[in-house]
Amino acid sequence: MSKMGCPQSDTDPNTVTILRKSGPVNRTLKSNAALNAALRTGAAVESQRKVMAGVNRQHTSNKNTLRLDEETDVLHHDRVSLSLGKAMQQARQAKEWTQKDLSTAINEKPQVVAEYENGKAVPNQQILQKMERALGVGLR
Repeated sequence: MSKMGCPQSDTDPNTVTILRKSGPVNRTLKSNAALNAALRTGAAVESQRKVMAGVNRQHTSNKNTLRLDEETDVLHHDRVSLSLGKAMQQARQAKEWTQKDLSTAINEKPQVVAEYENGKAVPNQQILQKMERALGVGLR
């Protein structure tokens, strides 16, 4: 026989043990008709205003939009000159490199080299310096 004896329960066999009991269901009333019906029956109605609803908003500009519309300044970035792109292209072809070879040599994307050669890139002194060293030509 076991030392424990017969297993016994702590509770009285005539009582019922409730393992889970949920409280009253809080309902969100979405229509005015449901709200009025709840008020008529005398149910407890609580109203809350949503604070900071839709927090994910675009940042608004601090300037007045009218002033922004009236501004006539033309803002644009300076691009590299076509003569620089032509000089790069000639130096690259003299070494018999493709744009991909040059981009690998300077650790940049081939698209960057293409933009510089087409005159569409915004000049970056670090990239120009890398190109000068790789091609062995003064570009600036």
